[in-house]
Amino acid sequence: MYVTCLDLEGVLVPEIWIAFAEASGIPELKRTTRDEPDYDKLMKFRLDTLKEHGLGLAEIQRTIATIDPLPGAKEFLDELRAQMQVIIISDTFTQFASPLMEKLGWPTIFCNELDMTPDGEIAGIRMRCPESKLTTVRALQSCGFDTIAAGDSFNDLGMIKASKAGFLFRSTDAIKADNPDLPAFEEFDDLLAAIKQAAA
Repeated sequence: MYVTCLDLEGVLVPEIWIAFAEASGIPELKRTTRDEPDYDKLMKFRLDTLKEHGLGLAEIQRTIATIDPLPGAKEFLDELRAQMQVIIISDTFTQFASPLMEKLGWPTIFCNELDMTPDGEIAGIRMRCPESKLTTVRALQSCGFDTIAAGDSFNDLGMIKASKAGFLFRSTDAIKADNPDLPAFEEFDDLLAAIKQAAA
């Protein structure tokens, strides 16, 4: 039995922090897991920057409300879910992801939580588990599933490499160059065909 594990941002929806950086006029918030392999370091930088500018969850959620899935993403996901089980495994947060899940037809997502202060400031992050993507894939495998995984960033490489089949999707030239053994795709139709072939 196969389960396909997909990253969210950059694969199915635009990068939330890039959209917020553009909306808020804070260009340093454009840094993502495509640029910084250390997620804890990246999130500390993001939260410090938000605090410095007096911004909180409400401002980020206003930006998220304007974000739509990438063209073709919902159709890709619908067709894939008709073929096999699919789980989105993301290092984003429930408070960010829910509006996007509605636009994608409520797929299953495993992600993290923000710790909030009563006045709406983001106090910190609560990660589901260490190395959440790789840990989740290994847990699925321990339950008897074969996993197929696709993502675009440094934090996706663990689950991609640990899976029976793994793919880069719309990744950076640097990540593709560092991982020449991983098939890389730019179009949903090509990724869908590769996943179906891997599960055949």
